[in-house]
Amino acid sequence: MNYNGLLERLPVEIKWFVGSFVIVLSIGFYTGLLFVSQTSTSAPSGIVENYLGNEADEEARVMKFKKSEHEMLSIIHTHILSMSFIFFLLGILVWLTRFPKKVKLFLAIEPFLTVILTFGGIYLLWSGVDWMKFVIAFSGILMTLTFMFSSLLILYQLVKPINSKQ
Repeated sequence: MNYNGLLERLPVEIKWFVGSFVIVLSIGFYTGLLFVSQTSTSAPSGIVENYLGNEADEEARVMKFKKSEHEMLSIIHTHILSMSFIFFLLGILVWLTRFPKKVKLFLAIEPFLTVILTFGGIYLLWSGVDWMKFVIAFSGILMTLTFMFSSLLILYQLVKPINSKQ
């Protein structure tokens, strides 16, 4: 089955449907990032503060307390499930683009690794593995860049004219 470039050959109604989905998905994804920026920072110290609290910092503007195990399991459970579903659907669409196979493989598989690194890292950080704050920051940035590139690639291929030579 030749699926390479199938996205650009879809009927215009399905392109509108797929494009609408990717745009709404992106709004949801970036709203989540906005929430993260409101509650913590992407800097390692902000990540630590968000999950382990800042009760010892007498100069803190907003007091934060260490999350309970129940809160941590709820956060990790919901994020791993929802993010895996998001990246599964986005990965299917990436495979339908006309792009080098190795790049598509990276864009389709990498998010699953960074979801595990990010949210597994958050749990390990909460459990006392302090250096995971750096892994969480790096994997979160990589996950965001992959999402951004994948969604832009899909949207571009939906609107670009079909090359008649292919």
